[in-house]
Amino acid sequence: PPPASGIHSSREAEGVGCHADDMLTVKPPQLRLPPLLRSSSSSSPAAVPWFSPPPPDPPDPILAAVSDAILAAAPGETLDSSSHRLRRVLPSFTPSHFVSLLAGNPFSLPAPSLLSFFRWLSLQPPQLFRHTLETYLSMAHFLCRHRMAPDAAQLLRTVVSRKGKNSAHHLFSAVLRTSADAPRHCSPHPSFFEAMVAAYADSEYVSDAIQCVRLMRKSRFRIPLGACALLLDLLMKSNSPAAAWAFYSEILGYGFPPNVYTFNVLMHSFCKEGKVKEAHLMFDEITKKGAKPTVVSFNTLINGYCKSGDLDASFELKKLMQEAGVFPDVFTYSALINGLSRERRLEDANEMFKEMCSRGLVPNNVMFTTLIDGHCKDGKVNAALDIYQEMLRKGVMPDLVTYNALVNGLCKFGDLQKAMLVVEEMKKKGLKPDKITYTTLIDGCCREGDLETASEIRREMMKETVELDDVAYTALISGLCREGRVIDAERILHEMIGAGMVPDEALYTMVIDGLCKKGDVRFAFNLLKEMQKKGHKPGVVTYNAIMNGLCKLGQMKNANMLLNAMLNVGVIPDDVTYNILLDGHSKHGDAETLKELCHEKGMVSDFATYSSLINESIKKSKAQQSR
Repeated sequence: PPPASGIHSSREAEGVGCHADDMLTVKPPQLRLPPLLRSSSSSSPAAVPWFSPPPPDPPDPILAAVSDAILAAAPGETLDSSSHRLRRVLPSFTPSHFVSLLAGNPFSLPAPSLLSFFRWLSLQPPQLFRHTLETYLSMAHFLCRHRMAPDAAQLLRTVVSRKGKNSAHHLFSAVLRTSADAPRHCSPHPSFFEAMVAAYADSEYVSDAIQCVRLMRKSRFRIPLGACALLLDLLMKSNSPAAAWAFYSEILGYGFPPNVYTFNVLMHSFCKEGKVKEAHLMFDEITKKGAKPTVVSFNTLINGYCKSGDLDASFELKKLMQEAGVFPDVFTYSALINGLSRERRLEDANEMFKEMCSRGLVPNNVMFTTLIDGHCKDGKVNAALDIYQEMLRKGVMPDLVTYNALVNGLCKFGDLQKAMLVVEEMKKKGLKPDKITYTTLIDGCCREGDLETASEIRREMMKETVELDDVAYTALISGLCREGRVIDAERILHEMIGAGMVPDEALYTMVIDGLCKKGDVRFAFNLLKEMQKKGHKPGVVTYNAIMNGLCKLGQMKNANMLLNAMLNVGVIPDDVTYNILLDGHSKHGDAETLKELCHEKGMVSDFATYSSLINESIKKSKAQQSR
């Protein structure tokens, strides 16, 4: 054997430090690489690899045949050219084959080609092939992964429309199953969830869309912010601010970025519904979420409080606004002035107007019109005209609303001449009187008894093709009745009916009363029947008008019959009914008979009744004494 020193040196050369006593029993060190893992230069030529990978599974012959047929079609064209090859395989092709084709894509088929194949399959007879929920979702997954999200969205809209309402939980479970079948068990692409929520939102299945978002959150998927924004917008347009706020506050907790514009829109919706306290709570949330209220935020809430009549809260907000460094603008002052004008606090409104002008803000048309209308409604027409002149001096053009406010104020004040001059000035400025202008003038003329001018205005309306509304007809009929022109009033009433409008009970009663006062009780009864045919239920005032006409004509028997008719239809006579009958029986009948009648019907006498009975007794006593 070689010397011990030679073995030692060779061991040391190999990196093994062992003693001479152990040289015959040396074990390989643990960090020494096996011979098969050394470089090929130091290996034996006849060395066999320590691991051989198994041979790949042969491709599915059906998938191979389908892939060859798809690849044979020209790029960008339909599969018509390969349809004969595909149809040969189709009887053996199942939805599972299609899902496998997408999952592995063993032949690296382009995404557009696979989408064309999906659509080609959709056109086949159901007995040969029918798509399933899994094929739709797998195709949508595949398209999203290959940046074809719009096509995926179209497929998901089809799925949602077929599944319908309350399908979110079932569909989401199917999504998780199909994503598990995808390569490397990858999660659904973010654009897939965007499209899924949007599909439910587009179908107006709001509760399903919200449930999808919650299921994503529960499964720890990233929330689709774009779809959430779309859903939030849909909720805000649905006139349900409470539901919109509930969803918004929920997604804010999921990391959705706060937006002051969204807060402002929701506040406006709450104020529109009169829920100003809820709007204020939302206003407080703006700062809590790290955002800053804008001038629109303050104006929205100030306007809400002004419309609800809480001016103190409005002015508190104005003070808070200035402390926060947000300067009031024209809309702030416009809301405050409008609120003050509604409460008839015109002096305060004028002071607020002066404050605004002193800050260099230019009042607009709306603000001037608000002040003019407020002064007109308060009977201060001259002050309204002064504001109108100031409006013109500042170069602010009045509109139709401004002129109508002036005309209304002047007509109520009884100054028809000035009202007509305002209308003429309005025409010179290129503004045409509308239905409100004409109706206001007709009403003013009728109130003043100037029926000729009212008729002229009506003719002008017809010439300008402005249709009369129920307010104009009511003004004409009441004016004619006041002047005793009842036949003309009845004619206008039937003209109103011919125009497609339905007179109310008060209008019918007005004409009936006018006819009865003229002694035309028969026509009054005809109107009563017409009124009942049109679905109106005459009240005690209508019956009293006819009863008064009968009693004045001395038709006491008919008056008693009318009383019975009243009671039969459930109309309870009042004191006026009793006094009308008493007066009629006193003049044309027997007071004792009336007394018995009233006792039978359960009517109660009042002071006027007793006075009438006493007077009638005195008359009868004097008549007996004279005999």
